[in-house]
Amino acid sequence: MSIFDKLEPRFRHWAIPNLTLMLVIAQCIGFVLLTAMPHKYELIPLQMSLVAQGEFWRLGTFFFMPVTTHPLFFLFGIYFFHLMGSTLEANWGDFRYNLYIGIATLATYAVGVLYPDQVLTNGFIGGSVFLAFAYLYPGFVIVLFFILPVQIKWVALVTWIGYFLALAFAPWPDKAMVLAAICNFLLFFGHEIFWRAYHHKRRMEWDARMLAKRDQPFHNCAVCGANERTHPKMDFRYCTKCEGSYEYCGDHLPTHEHVVKTGAEAAPSQASVANAGKSDGGS
Repeated sequence: MSIFDKLEPRFRHWAIPNLTLMLVIAQCIGFVLLTAMPHKYELIPLQMSLVAQGEFWRLGTFFFMPVTTHPLFFLFGIYFFHLMGSTLEANWGDFRYNLYIGIATLATYAVGVLYPDQVLTNGFIGGSVFLAFAYLYPGFVIVLFFILPVQIKWVALVTWIGYFLALAFAPWPDKAMVLAAICNFLLFFGHEIFWRAYHHKRRMEWDARMLAKRDQPFHNCAVCGANERTHPKMDFRYCTKCEGSYEYCGDHLPTHEHVVKTGAEAAPSQASVANAGKSDGGS
């Protein structure tokens, strides 16, 4: 049982139903207000240095920030966010979806505390919802620029590459923002991704061993080591009088000394190999 299964019975009643719809409505309201009063834009983003000066509304108004102020792209973005969020909400239930959004929100606040002058938006929340949706539904097809159909897993891959590059080369505030965007994803899916990678590694090792076995000969003479590759026309047989599973080529099947196990000993004696060598020399 995961920690989410333990938390859900206790805190389920705190979950907000239809949270995705509420976030969509908030962004629509923000889009209308900013279209009518664009000079008010600077009052909406989250900036902890201004929150410390008494502008507490910023702790909530950054949820109202639209993805873009371009009408066409805004409609596409808000539709896509509603599609992803409502799907996750239906898949997980209200509690887990609320928890996922709540972790992203707290991570955004944490970045604001670490870098008080950094201007923050709700992009971290939208980005984490996108990553979760792409992970659960990698084959979902979206139409980029309303022209190019592409599976969402490839868009997610490009996003992950951008995040890794930011973590490697970007300034620390940008690194913190990337971590805020992926922390809830890692908490929800990190364990599953680890075990998938582990089992995939084990499967690759198994396939490598099976491939190595295919390259090994099937028949081997217990005396001279001949096999069907070195002697393709040779006939091989198991000796029914030897104690154990011993196979011999046609030359050594009638001449070998039978193996008799003594304790842990389970191999032909040196005498049998020597006698077989003599018989070969004499033939």
